Amino acid sequence: MLGPPYERQTIDLGTDDEGPVVATLVRRRAERPTGRAVLYVHGFVDYFFQTHVADFFAERGWDFYALDLRKYGRSLQPHQTPNFCRDLSEYFPELDAAVKIIRADEGHDTLLAMGHSTGGLIISLWAHARREAGLVDGIFLNSPFFDINAPWLVRRPLAAAVSRLGRRAPQRVLPFGLGTVYGESLHADHRGEWRYDLAWKPLAGFPVRAGWINAIRAGQRQLRAGLDIPVPVLLACSNRSYRGTKWHDSATLADAVLDVEHMVRWAPRLGPHVTLARFDGGLHDLTLSGPAVREKVFAEVGRWAEGFLGAGPTDPEPTGPPAARPPVDDRAAAPAES
Repeated sequence: MLGPPYERQTIDLGTDDEGPVVATLVRRRAERPTGRAVLYVHGFVDYFFQTHVADFFAERGWDFYALDLRKYGRSLQPHQTPNFCRDLSEYFPELDAAVKIIRADEGHDTLLAMGHSTGGLIISLWAHARREAGLVDGIFLNSPFFDINAPWLVRRPLAAAVSRLGRRAPQRVLPFGLGTVYGESLHADHRGEWRYDLAWKPLAGFPVRAGWINAIRAGQRQLRAGLDIPVPVLLACSNRSYRGTKWHDSATLADAVLDVEHMVRWAPRLGPHVTLARFDGGLHDLTLSGPAVREKVFAEVGRWAEGFLGAGPTDPEPTGPPAARPPVDDRAAAPAES
């Protein structure tokens, strides 16, 4: 729970086979709004806590929105299986609702969609499916989940067998998980610098289920077959991956979750206008990398947005006392408009 200046809005998504479903839209307004907005979508075993990302955009006049998808973070309900879905298109309704709030209800004329890891895959598929609607003006993909980080035999034949299991027994827990190396590299109680809720983002993740693997594999197959995203895309990733299952200090300088070469390989399948940026020493979530790396990441995003979205100068607003604003509380959820 972030508190001021953050607000949140609950999006009612009806019910599924587990019961009521919601998503949560978190907002941080810029002090000097420009009509521009960012919509951030997290990855698997994740939720929005990266307030320094919101600060970067808000200081440059972008209103910042982050969507905790159904069954993640602020949206996770006691009756639900954490982070579970059977098809990645299940997330499209909350993305559509968030864009309606940002564009139609709150009047923004420029929208940058930003997706990390699984969120990057979801955003890509959604932008392709909605390509005729003009919902976004650009996309920033932060280490997107374009392929399973495993040898070919596991990525293809074994994953195909798991997918078939996922269609018959979607809730079946698989005998492998994410490991703790990446979580240790992030959390301040271990070897990192960040504090976040370990109930929503546990070090070893949540159980991986066959139905989820089937959904991921189907989405990745669609991506590899080729999408047609008509807006500019910036894909950013580390320049190396860490493949160890036990801790080593080199995990603080690499992507310890995915194979970055998969991202590079499949980037051209997104659409006609893709920019690739790689960062030496970047973590899986580039914005959680060490200070020098994340400064380079933000500088690249700022230049790209200025060049391709016509966003204008991206210098932060002048220092000085902020304008007075009414107090808000991230804990006080307001219902979304239907």
